[in-house]
Amino acid sequence: MRFAFVASDTTVAQQARRKLVERYGDVPAEQAELIVALGGDGFMLRTLHAHRALDVPVYGMKLGRVGFLMNKHKLDDLPERVARAHAAELFPLEMLATDAAGDSHRALAFNEVSLLRQSNQAAHIEVKLNEAVKLPNLICDGVMVATPAGSTAYNLSAHGPILPLDANVLALTPISPFRPRRWRGAILPHRTRVSLRVLDPGKRPVSATADFHEVRDVRTVEVVQSAAQGVRLLFDPEHNLEQRILDEQFAAD
Repeated sequence: MRFAFVASDTTVAQQARRKLVERYGDVPAEQAELIVALGGDGFMLRTLHAHRALDVPVYGMKLGRVGFLMNKHKLDDLPERVARAHAAELFPLEMLATDAAGDSHRALAFNEVSLLRQSNQAAHIEVKLNEAVKLPNLICDGVMVATPAGSTAYNLSAHGPILPLDANVLALTPISPFRPRRWRGAILPHRTRVSLRVLDPGKRPVSATADFHEVRDVRTVEVVQSAAQGVRLLFDPEHNLEQRILDEQFAAD
């Protein structure tokens, strides 16, 4: 198998890459049958964005602080591990944001699209689903749309639901909501088009972020799942992503 090894900038990840290249060889990502990403979940997200168009599966090894999307790092038996691995297909969210100047910005998010207030003033956001207004004025620090893979990341920190990979749903989760006070969010069918409009952008500016791509001073944000731009991640059978999502719901800490 032709491997392409990519690693984060940390010393430990770069050292691991050198050892793996010595053992298994290395080719450019464009020629690879498998991309092996060495780092944490943040680096995995960047790898997925950078190589998405190649349609090559990605196998991660944890060499960072957070490794929900990664397998254990081990030098030996890589071809055997890959042969036994389970595949999980992830479909990103597509964000279309319009800023104060009227410019449009498109970006993909494998974890979440989030809106956050830019000042000390709470954000006022209208929430529409498939062109129907569901919340005329959500007063909050922000709001996000999360994928199943991203439901255990920022979404979980904001008390959003953990979503099984095969559930075909998205999480719409408020961040510190003030009004409606008791609204905790919603679970949406994955084909739902979410439209978010900032109601008082001059006094209450809001930014939008798709994974790590940020747009400041947004006016409107459209979010829809992209069924045509999926990626395949490989996981060891004993640590597959679906099982991790299930286990996370019973975590004690």
